[in-house]
Amino acid sequence: MSIAPPISEQSQVCMLCHKNYTPGIVEDWLKSRHSKTTPELALKNPPLERRISSEVIPETLQSTVVGCYECHSLNASAHKDNFEHFGFWINVIVSPNDCKTCHSVEVDQYSVSKKAHALENLQQNPLFHTFGEAITSVKEIKDGKIIHFNSSEYTKAETCYACHGTAVTVKGMKKVLSKMGEIDVPDLANWPNQGVGRINPDGSLGACTSCHPRHNFSIEVARKPYTCSQCHLEPDVPAFEVYKESKHGNIFFSMQHEWNWNNVPWRIGKDFQAPTCATCHNSLITTPDNKVIVSRTHDFGARLWVRLFGLIYSHPQPKSGETYLIKNKDGIPLPTAYTGEPASEYLIDKSEQLRRQTEMEKLCQGCHNTDWVNQHFVKLDVTIAETDRMSLSATHLLQKAWNEGLADPSNPFDETIERLWIKQWFFYANSVRYASAMGGPDFATFKNGWWELTANLHEMLKLSQNQK
Repeated sequence: MSIAPPISEQSQVCMLCHKNYTPGIVEDWLKSRHSKTTPELALKNPPLERRISSEVIPETLQSTVVGCYECHSLNASAHKDNFEHFGFWINVIVSPNDCKTCHSVEVDQYSVSKKAHALENLQQNPLFHTFGEAITSVKEIKDGKIIHFNSSEYTKAETCYACHGTAVTVKGMKKVLSKMGEIDVPDLANWPNQGVGRINPDGSLGACTSCHPRHNFSIEVARKPYTCSQCHLEPDVPAFEVYKESKHGNIFFSMQHEWNWNNVPWRIGKDFQAPTCATCHNSLITTPDNKVIVSRTHDFGARLWVRLFGLIYSHPQPKSGETYLIKNKDGIPLPTAYTGEPASEYLIDKSEQLRRQTEMEKLCQGCHNTDWVNQHFVKLDVTIAETDRMSLSATHLLQKAWNEGLADPSNPFDETIERLWIKQWFFYANSVRYASAMGGPDFATFKNGWWELTANLHEMLKLSQNQK
C-alpha cells in the first residue's frame, strides 16, 4: 500500500481552520490531483504523461503536495493583495504567474493569447470600448429621445467583463465580519471575477480558474464543453449551442459517462469517441498507441487559421493576442476595413494559415477519411465567403444612411439601423460560420442563420429608404 505524500505544516494549519469555515474548499482540494502528488513525483512521469511543464521547481516546494500555502504564498513581493493572516503572509488571488512555478509552458502560451488580453482588447480599443458602453449603458426616455447613462461597475462586471475579465486592484485594507469573527482583509475593487483576461494584483493576465475551477483544478472539467459554455454562447458566439446539435455533440451527450476524462495524453478513439472544444483547440491528442497527433497548447487560437468571429468580416487570425494594436487601412482599430479588406500587416500570412489548417486536418483525420475532411473545409470556405458578402451588403446600407444624414457615424453602435448592422455580422453571420465549422445545420438556416441574415437586410433596406 502506497504512503500518501506529506502535506506541509503551513497547509495543515490552513486546513485546521478552513475545514470548519469553508469546508467545501477543503473537500474540493482533497479530491484534486494537487492533494495526492508532489512536484518531485510529477517530474518522474514520462514526458508525454506529465501534467507539469517546469523542469526546475523550488526546493521548498518539491517534496510536499501542492496545498493551500504552496499556492497562496508565492511571489509575495509582487502581490498587492498580500496580507498577514493568522501568522502567515497570504495572497488572496492565485495568479497565472504563481501557477507558472510548475506550469511554465502553459502560462507562457496563454500569456500571448487573445484570451489573456481580453480585457485590454475591450478597453484599449476605443471602438470596442464604445461598443461595450452602448450595450451596458443605462437607457431612459426623455422628451421622446433615448438618453444613455453610464452603468455601474457592478453592471459591467456582470456583462462583458464577466467573460473578458476585470482589473482587480487593492484599495487598502478593510474589516469584515466572518464566521471567525472580525478580520482584516485586502479591500479589492472589481472582485470577485474569473474572466479570462483578468488583470491580477500582481500585474499578471488571466485566470487559470476560468477553465480549471478552484480548488480541484480538474482537467475533466476543463475538457468538457460545459466550461466553454460559460462564455461561448448565442447570440454572438454560439459555439456551445451549435455543438449541442452537431453529430459530435450528440455522441458526447450520449456517451460521455463512458469516456476517460483524466488520461494524459488523451487518446483519440480510446479515451473519447468524439471531439469536445478542448480536443480541437488545446489538448494533447495522441493515437491509441500514444503517437502524437497534435501537441498541447494553452494559446487557444494557435490551431486556428481564420477568425470566424467576424469583426465585421471573417479574417485571418491576428499575429498577436493584443488585437487592440490593429489598425485597418483607414486607421480604424478593426482587422478589416469597411470594404472587407484585411489589415494584413497585423494578421497571419497564407503560409501560416495553411500550416494551422493542416494541423487541424490532422486532428480530423484521426477519425475521418481524407476526402471527408477536405470537403468539409471546402464547404466552410464557401460559407465564410458568402456570409462576408451578406455583411458587406449591410455595411453598404449603413454607409448610405451615414452619407445621407440618417444616422451619425461618430458612434456606430447606438442608432436603430446601426444595431441592425451589428446583428448582421455579430449575431447572424457568426452563427452561420460556427454552424458550418461545427456541423449545426439549424444555426446555419433558421436559428440566427440565413433566414435572419436575409430578414435583417430587408429591415435595413427599409430604414435606409424611408427614415427621415
